[in-house]
Amino acid sequence: MPPFTVLHVCMGNICRSPMAERLLALAVRERLTRLGLDPAGADELVHSHSAGTGGWHAGEEMNPPAARQVVSRGGDAEGFAARKLRSDHIDAADLVLTATADQQDYVVALRPDAAARTFVLGEFGRLLGAVDVAGLPESSATPEAVHARGVALVAAVQAARHDSHSLATDDLDDPWGRGDQCFSRVADEIEETVQPLAAALLP
Repeated sequence: MPPFTVLHVCMGNICRSPMAERLLALAVRERLTRLGLDPAGADELVHSHSAGTGGWHAGEEMNPPAARQVVSRGGDAEGFAARKLRSDHIDAADLVLTATADQQDYVVALRPDAAARTFVLGEFGRLLGAVDVAGLPESSATPEAVHARGVALVAAVQAARHDSHSLATDDLDDPWGRGDQCFSRVADEIEETVQPLAAALLP
């Protein structure tokens, strides 16, 4: 059974989506630690990765101020290389989280069958708060249990979306070329979604 796979998408894949990728991985490790479990197994439970719609930064490291945010929060920025979003990335994802509504539209245009599992990151976080996680399958820290719970969680958030509309405030600002304060605010907004997501996957 593959891990529950989350694909983060932004434009260049050097600022927002890498922060989301690494901050979700951190949140899963921290959640396992709180549960008294070995955080070394986090990647076997939740695979967090990212790509960009633009592709012109392919092969580049994470933008330095983005990397600083990840590291300052306890995450790991090493070994990252930007890449262009491909259809097979979407096909393999159980959940796709985009930085903006425009990027959500890009993903769905590329893979229409991914519409029900593709959300603007802020939208997903907002809707997650309306989901009764007690109704999800019970989870243990095994790939099978986390995957089943994650798939059910995405379906529940999708059901909640039918009663809601995407808001302009769901989009993450592009911090490219801006100061550390902007990057910090964007990282805070990412954590507002990825930390509750990790908690929902590993109750």
